[in-house]
Amino acid sequence: MELKKSPKADLSNKRGLMLEIGLVISLLLVILAFSYTPTEYRIEKMEQAHGPIEEEITEITRQDQKPPEPPKKTQITVITDILNIVTNDTKITTDVDFAEFSEDVEIVQQVAVAEEVIEEDQPFVKVEKMPSFMGGDLMTFRNWVQSKVRYPQIAQENGISGRVLLSFVIEKDGTLTNIQVLQTPDRSLSDEAARVLKMSPKWTAGKQRNQAVRVKYTLPVDFRIQN
Repeated sequence: MELKKSPKADLSNKRGLMLEIGLVISLLLVILAFSYTPTEYRIEKMEQAHGPIEEEITEITRQDQKPPEPPKKTQITVITDILNIVTNDTKITTDVDFAEFSEDVEIVQQVAVAEEVIEEDQPFVKVEKMPSFMGGDLMTFRNWVQSKVRYPQIAQENGISGRVLLSFVIEKDGTLTNIQVLQTPDRSLSDEAARVLKMSPKWTAGKQRNQAVRVKYTLPVDFRIQN
């Protein structure tokens, strides 16, 4: 059985009308949306609960300064000495009796001169006439020492070498005393050097102002292993 549509039920003819009605409704809604104004809210101004704090300003008072006192007047008194003018006729008297002095008396002023005392115990380093060894100087003595020293066996086996520095004093009688070791690489080397110094013959003593004095020397002694 074939179904037949009623021309009244066909809505395709009313499509244009429905579209126009929809556009009109949309336009009205847009107009209403723009014409709507929200409720205004007013913010009331709050009164300040506390007013500004006023601080008391204390005035600074200064003590009145006293005006400077006027300078005191200083009175200067000038004392004038009265000079008695003596003429050539006036005789001058003195209490000194020149009769006590004869013409043969000669007045001599004595000046005490303190003599320089030479300290005997303190040795000198430099004097007017230095001590001499066998007619030579310190270098002559050093050569003599180098020729007398024997290389210690223990130092030679351990390969110990270097320079020994000693100090000594030449006494007034020419003897060598006060041997001191100032520097040494090994004790065996310093003992050998001191042994030779003790064998030293007498020196010719040094002199200061033609007096024999003690003189202190410093002597290096070298120990070198010869290959």
